[in-house]
Amino acid sequence: MKRLQYDRYGGPEVMRLAEFEPARPGRDEVLVRVRAAASNAVDWKMRNGEMKLLTGRSFPRAMGHDFAGVVEAVGAGVTRLKVGDAVLGGARFRQAGAFAEMVTVPEKAVVLKPVDLSYERAAVLPTVGLTAYQAVAEVRPGQAVFVNGCLGGVGRSAVQFIRARGASVAGSCRDTATDEARDLGVEPVVGFGFDPAALAKRFDLVFDTPGMLSYATARSLLKPGGTIIDIVPTPAKMIRSVLPGPFRVMTGRLVTAHLEEVARTLRLPIARTVPLAEAIPALTELERNQRPKGGKLVITMAGS
Repeated sequence: MKRLQYDRYGGPEVMRLAEFEPARPGRDEVLVRVRAAASNAVDWKMRNGEMKLLTGRSFPRAMGHDFAGVVEAVGAGVTRLKVGDAVLGGARFRQAGAFAEMVTVPEKAVVLKPVDLSYERAAVLPTVGLTAYQAVAEVRPGQAVFVNGCLGGVGRSAVQFIRARGASVAGSCRDTATDEARDLGVEPVVGFGFDPAALAKRFDLVFDTPGMLSYATARSLLKPGGTIIDIVPTPAKMIRSVLPGPFRVMTGRLVTAHLEEVARTLRLPIARTVPLAEAIPALTELERNQRPKGGKLVITMAGS
């Protein structure tokens, strides 16, 4: 089997396509033949070494978290899934491994793929979908939400969930994409350099998906009793999050029922699809130039 991996922390130049032997599934695990995998920023942040306190110094390390494919084998104790099931899910955070022809993962991290969803479109859902779903879980009908970065993967997902909950959503995006945001139901739409005074005290929730709003700006947008959610943790943000006030840092967590809901309801665009053999230059371009825009980068496997 082939996979993307690296032998030391570093930039895109450390990535390589290598042969590996997939682990047989242990108890409560499944082995999945990957048909498609999708990139997230966390993939290159891990490879860069930004999370080495969590990931350690054992090499080689695999890459990729989000995937869709077909169950190849199941371990003892697996009851929800069987060989041949079409699924989507996420690799273990520390081990990664979705940019591969096969990946071994916990059964709880995998759900059945809807029959009307292609493997490519299924692969883009897990990380951004779970993060958005959990971030806006407390939104209620009639409330108003501001999504900073409403056209990113998490932002697009959040907009869909917010509107499904009967709330209104405003948001920010790059100036050239405001029409696209309005087509999603975002109104008003502002550029990233917006004047917060024009939106002061209008929102029950401010969801900062890129983590770029200053606390003062986010606070100025809130109604009394509102909440700010940031999903880009830093030490300073973590400290603020435990202090009294409206600010909370959160990261998506694996909840099987939530992933099932994401799979049933969320649909996201794909900007580019490449085979595994061409994944390294595509991932390099995405990391360095933030291209492609307008959707996710998907990697497909041989025979998919």
